[in-house]
Amino acid sequence: MDEKPPPRSATYGPAALRPARGILVLYSQSDTPGQLTPREGLADAETVATARAVFEVLRQHTAVDVQLVAAAQHVERKLKAFPPQDYVVFNLFEGVDGLVREDADDPLDEEARTALTLKQLGYRFTGADDGALALAVNKAQAKAALEAGGVLTPPWRVFACGDEVSEASLAGVPFPVIVKPVAEDSSLGIDGNAVVSDLATLRDRVAHITAGYRQSALVEAFIDGREINAALWGDPPQMLPLSEVNLCDLGAPEKRIVSFAAKWEEDSFEYKHTPVTCPAQLPRELAERIRTAALRAWQITGCRGGYARVDMRVRGEAVYVLEVNPNPSIAPDAGFANCARAAGFDYPHMILHILSMTGEELRVHHS
Repeated sequence: MDEKPPPRSATYGPAALRPARGILVLYSQSDTPGQLTPREGLADAETVATARAVFEVLRQHTAVDVQLVAAAQHVERKLKAFPPQDYVVFNLFEGVDGLVREDADDPLDEEARTALTLKQLGYRFTGADDGALALAVNKAQAKAALEAGGVLTPPWRVFACGDEVSEASLAGVPFPVIVKPVAEDSSLGIDGNAVVSDLATLRDRVAHITAGYRQSALVEAFIDGREINAALWGDPPQMLPLSEVNLCDLGAPEKRIVSFAAKWEEDSFEYKHTPVTCPAQLPRELAERIRTAALRAWQITGCRGGYARVDMRVRGEAVYVLEVNPNPSIAPDAGFANCARAAGFDYPHMILHILSMTGEELRVHHS
């Protein structure tokens, strides 16, 4: 029988040779917060709050040096004082909203580039590697990979400007459609006008996205169905209980989306009327099809050894994978933490379990 391969991060560089004496909680924080829009600032603030929550868990529950390390870009400069043979990195770096890459469609954004840097420097680190992050951040490339791997995903096109939109260029993608920036996360660019039903409105919406986010727009068929999330972690992957976002209170089908407001704006109608059920109440056979699709999506996008959330829509018996999100938010009240709690992991144990995937044998304070 073949031996089980080592955890993904444990194979990187000299850090794998001996136990770490410290943990670096690495996160992204703008060094010019005044340049962020209010919406970008919300996402940036959530990253900071999550880093502090993780830091407190590790400080209280481990017997090693724990450091908070904030960076906007070029994380190697921030890490100079921490030799990779001595420190393991709890990687929460997502990139800073408002900092636009030279090529905004380049899939190797700052999040993926940081994971690559950590690997090249020889650190063990939590979460996905650069390959998975680079693929997932570009929704078009991720969807092409899912299609090639036999995973059902809504038909789609990518447009660099509104003038490219025509009946011919949209062939095979039926209305209504939803329009998103091709390389953003956190539901940026998704609001109450994201779903459109005619060509003229679609041209305007594509122009709005390409101008506002300085990148191409992904246009995909809108699936009116149940919003299901699957959380996975580890190697071999463990499937946590499925969750469902209830969108029924949002009204017409085209308004039933997980918009930026629903995800971030606590005073909004959308936020207050999108309750989450975990475990999701699903027929056994349908739940198994959802798990199968999520696992296949995890494998295709290369999330091995990390943690990820797979977002899906279910219409009738069909399970559509919308996105794969390696290194999703692990804030105490975020979806991944909810799924972990449903599986029996309180927040500290979830954080310690994620850290253990690096291969680090933790000196833990039991409480």
